[in-house]
Amino acid sequence: MDWIVGIQRAIDYIEENLTETIDYEDVAKQCYSSSYHFQRMFSILCGYTVGEYIRNRRLTLAGKELATTNAKVIDVALKYGYESPDSFAKAFQKFHGILPSQARSNGSNLKSFSRLVLKFSLEGGITMNYRIETKPTLTLIGYKKRFNGTPYDTSRKQQEADFFTSTRASQWMLKGMSNDKMSDYCVLTNFDDDGYDFYITATTDDYERNNLYNSEVTGIDFMEKFNFEEIVIPETTYFVFETEKTKMPIPEYFELRKQVAVEWLSNDEYQMINAPELAVYHWGIAGGYTERTIEIWIPIEKK
Repeated sequence: MDWIVGIQRAIDYIEENLTETIDYEDVAKQCYSSSYHFQRMFSILCGYTVGEYIRNRRLTLAGKELATTNAKVIDVALKYGYESPDSFAKAFQKFHGILPSQARSNGSNLKSFSRLVLKFSLEGGITMNYRIETKPTLTLIGYKKRFNGTPYDTSRKQQEADFFTSTRASQWMLKGMSNDKMSDYCVLTNFDDDGYDFYITATTDDYERNNLYNSEVTGIDFMEKFNFEEIVIPETTYFVFETEKTKMPIPEYFELRKQVAVEWLSNDEYQMINAPELAVYHWGIAGGYTERTIEIWIPIEKK
C-alpha cells in the first residue's frame, strides 16, 4: 500500500511541474525509490509509462490553452517543454489529430487526458498460484518486436496477439528446433519510456545450437534468415505465478498480469529487479487440451 501513496505523491509532483523540466530522479524521490523501480511501478499501477503520462498531460493542457486563449503556438510549445514549433506540431497532431493552428477553429475536437488519481481496493476470494523459484541460466532462440507502452495495460494486448498471428512461420521453425515442444517462452525486456522489447522464443540445448542452428552443418543460416537472436538469461530468482488449467488460458493471463502486481506489491521481503520478465505458455494436450496454463516469471531479489 505504501507504493500507492508514493505513486500518488509522484503524480502530484508531476502535475505541479508540467511547465518545468521534470527529472525522473526527482520524481522518484517522492516514492523514496530509485528511478528504475519508480518507473516500473508507475507503469504497472497506471498502465502508462511516466513519459507517456507527462506527454499526454502536457498536450492536453496545451490544447486547452490554444483553444481558449490568444497565446502564440511557439510560446505554448516552449511552455510545455518543446524546443521547436515543428516538434510540438508533430506531437500535437499525433495526440489531438489536428495541427496546433487549428485548435481555435470552430468545431475542432481536442482530446483530453485527465489527471490520474489512484484508488486501490482489495477484493477477497481471488486464489493465486505462485511460488518463489531460482531458475538456472536459460538459453533461448527467438525474434522480437518493439512494443509501445507497458505490458500491464490490458488495452494494448492486441499488439501481442497481432505479433503472434503474423509470425506463425517463424514460430513453427522455432518449435521444430526446440528441446521443449510443448512450451513457448515470451521474454519482455529493455523497458523504457517508449516501451519494451517482446521476444517470442524457444528453449535450446547444446545439441540444437551445435547442429540444428549451425549453418556449417545445415548449410542454412537460420539465425540470419529468420532474424533470430540468442538470448541468454542468467540464473535468476522469480516469483512464478500460474493461471488455472484450462483450454484457453490467454484471457486469464492478461488479468493475472494486473493481479501479479498487487500480489508482490504488498510483499515486504522481495522487490523486482532490472531483468527480463517471462511468460511461459504450456500448451498441454492432456484431457483434450484442457490442461493448458501460462506462467508469469517476475525477477526479484530480497530487500
